[in-house]
Amino acid sequence: QVQLVESGGGLVQAGGSLRLSCAVSGRTFSSFAMAWFRQAPGNEREFVAGISRSSGTSYYGGSMEGRFTISRDNAKNTVHLQINNLKPEDTAVYFCSATMMESYSGSSYWGHYDYWGQGTQVTVSS
Repeated sequence: QVQLVESGGGLVQAGGSLRLSCAVSGRTFSSFAMAWFRQAPGNEREFVAGISRSSGTSYYGGSMEGRFTISRDNAKNTVHLQINNLKPEDTAVYFCSATMMESYSGSSYWGHYDYWGQGTQVTVSS
């Protein structure tokens, strides 16, 4: 079974940084393009960032404002999300996701993703 397990969330002060991680098992990691979404209570699930399976090309949601960096470590079957200068509005559950789309260019539609982790909570205090 394909499993995605997020880690690295927590409570941080505004202006701080976090590095989220997502470990993938059950299928060859290179089979997937990867992405991060986030969802706050009462809000829609929002695309944060995506990364291709081969070239490592990164894509970002329009509201990310340059504070987010997605990366992948194929040797460790892991994808990361670095978040800098955290703001209270970043508070959300962050989900890791994987897609087997043959051609990937950073889809923001949640229905294009085949597998999901359980999420990790990020809470930013002011």
